[in-house]
Amino acid sequence: MASRSVYVEHLRNVSLFSGLSKKDLELVAGAGAEVSVAEGAVILEQGGGGRSAYVILSGEFVVRRNGRKVATLGPGAIVGELALLDDQPRSATVVCTAPARVLEVTSGQFRAVLDEVPALAHKLMSALAGRVRNLDTSLLG
Repeated sequence: MASRSVYVEHLRNVSLFSGLSKKDLELVAGAGAEVSVAEGAVILEQGGGGRSAYVILSGEFVVRRNGRKVATLGPGAIVGELALLDDQPRSATVVCTAPARVLEVTSGQFRAVLDEVPALAHKLMSALAGRVRNLDTSLLG
């Protein structure tokens, strides 16, 4: 298991967290737990429930939506972040394609950090607004 400072460096490379101070990143890192993931393991199932997000520390994952591959992700990526904000079904399936390690953060832990780090809430809203704008542009031009 890595030290909190290693998690902070990984979080710093995640766009969602990149604008946070070291102190704020340490709070987010402290809210997570490192988990090993075996090749072939499904960490998110489209349509299923979920209350965790995962920051990829090592390894590789494939993201599928409606059975179609939409992305391959590696270290520095985050998956499942919408579950940190609501209790809606997962929008994609994420499968480990090479042995991996992730930092798992549950919604309860994350919400406690949001209460302590208001800047994170602002950054999260900005990141999600950017995603909505990109989706709007790709669908409607």
